[in-house]
Amino acid sequence: MTKKLSFLEKLTGASSTKELEESEEKSKSKKERIVKKNYSEKKSKKEKWITEAEAEGQLTIDVYQTTNDIVIKSTIAGVKPEDLDISITNDMVTIKGRRDKDEKVKPEDYYYQECYWGPFSRSVILPVDIEADKAKATMKNGILTIRLPKAEKVKTRKIVVKGE
Repeated sequence: MTKKLSFLEKLTGASSTKELEESEEKSKSKKERIVKKNYSEKKSKKEKWITEAEAEGQLTIDVYQTTNDIVIKSTIAGVKPEDLDISITNDMVTIKGRRDKDEKVKPEDYYYQECYWGPFSRSVILPVDIEADKAKATMKNGILTIRLPKAEKVKTRKIVVKGE
């Protein structure tokens, strides 16, 4: 006489509770192996990428305009003004620098490591032409502020032709 299968047994294909438990255990161990394999592959790819070239951080910035200037602001705490390199053209600004750790800490001693240490850069294409030679940069309380005077627009003017 054939035993009537329950809904769960029909769904999973198991014919008894023992078989169901064995099936779950096999499935669980297979999933764990897959997760561990994927994690180690991702970790090794990441380590390989970082060792191939030192990763460069990117600054977060605010860019806005006033009546006469384009203003760029960025938080650059921990960087000395002399360690910054700012390049300006009429339509682009590039900020480069390096933030160095002040003490050596082993990676396994960190609970959290969210601060970026090492070289960083950011290039910004400006929405309007500026007068690069009149640009000014200041740093106060870890905030870099770059003021870029807008270039005077060429104004078209009409002239009247007089007859002789």
